[in-house]
Formats: sequence, structure tokens, C-alpha cells
Amino acid sequence: MSLPRERSGRVLILENDYSNRILFADYLEQCGYSVYPLADEQQIFESLAAFQPDVLILNLRMPFIDGFSIIERLRADARWQTLSILVVSGYTLVSDRQKAYQVGADAYLTKPVLPSDLSAAVEQLIG
Repeated sequence: MSLPRERSGRVLILENDYSNRILFADYLEQCGYSVYPLADEQQIFESLAAFQPDVLILNLRMPFIDGFSIIERLRADARWQTLSILVVSGYTLVSDRQKAYQVGADAYLTKPVLPSDLSAAVEQLIG
């Protein structure tokens, strides 16, 4: 595998699966992004305010608050209406993808996801 091209930006990862969270964070850090990995969706709003990310990578299946509800709450809050949201989910149905876009996701990848696809999606969202 070749080394990723250097990039910049801030990425908050909300992923309750430890392996995915570490894999995503490590790879994006190698790409040059500043990364804040988060396992607990109950801390998402405090973490967003503290870290001020350019992109939120979000798993839809979380134990307490599902990803769809998180997106809806973010889009209802003026502070986060323009935050880029990349869903990375094991939900593979077209209806899940459509619902994510309807509630405000900007991009959607299904698991398993290649690290290069993840960084390409983040790069596109940061612009």
C-alpha cells in the first residue's frame, strides 16, 4: 500500500466499533488530518463544540442515539447546519442510504470501506 498524500482538516469520528474507529483514525492521521475519535454518541455535541471539525464521520448504528437522529439534531442546530457529514455504515439497503441523505448526510459509504475510499470522501467534503 502506498503512503497517502498529505492533507489538512479536522475530522471527528463517531464510531462505536473499536477496530473501525482506530483504523479510520490512524489512516486519516497518516493522511495529515487532525482526528478526534469518539466512541460514545452521548458526548457528540460537546465533542463537536470543543473540536470544531470540518467533517463528521458517523456510524448509524449506535447504542443510545441512532445516527439518523444525530444528523437530524445537527441539521436543526444553526451551528452545525453546514458541517459535512459522512456516513460510514453497515446498513447497505438503498432505503437506509436515502434516509441518511433525506435527514442531511452529505456522503455515504458502506462497510467494509477501504481506507483510500474513506480519505477520498473526506477530501471531497473538505474541498
